[in-house]
Amino acid sequence: RHTRFKCDWSSDVCSSDLGVSAADVLGRNPDVNDYAAQLAALVESHQSRVDEVIQTFADKWPLHRMPAVDRAILRVAVAEMLFVPDVDTAVIASEAATVAADLSTDDSANFVAGVLGSVGAVRSSLL
Repeated sequence: RHTRFKCDWSSDVCSSDLGVSAADVLGRNPDVNDYAAQLAALVESHQSRVDEVIQTFADKWPLHRMPAVDRAILRVAVAEMLFVPDVDTAVIASEAATVAADLSTDDSANFVAGVLGSVGAVRSSLL
């Protein structure tokens, strides 16, 4: 997941200016495993739905105002919650918060955990 978050961040930062997709970033990173590639494909193919869910639960933070790293972490985690039902919500949220603590701002882990906790509480109704 750590690799996937970095890939989504790279794609998010580069895509608007350079036309780089997640597949492009993954293709240049041979160490990416199949699960990371699956998550990348889910985020890319369902980004509008994923962003809608994030925006619903991060009501005071529009996506464009979030740090790019936080946005990438949330996109991967929400895509996993929505489209990989056999992975436990608590595991997804915990790993995402850990990655946010490692890669983003001092407040990011709590922010990511809060948004994902809210999404996780209603996960079954979002599927």
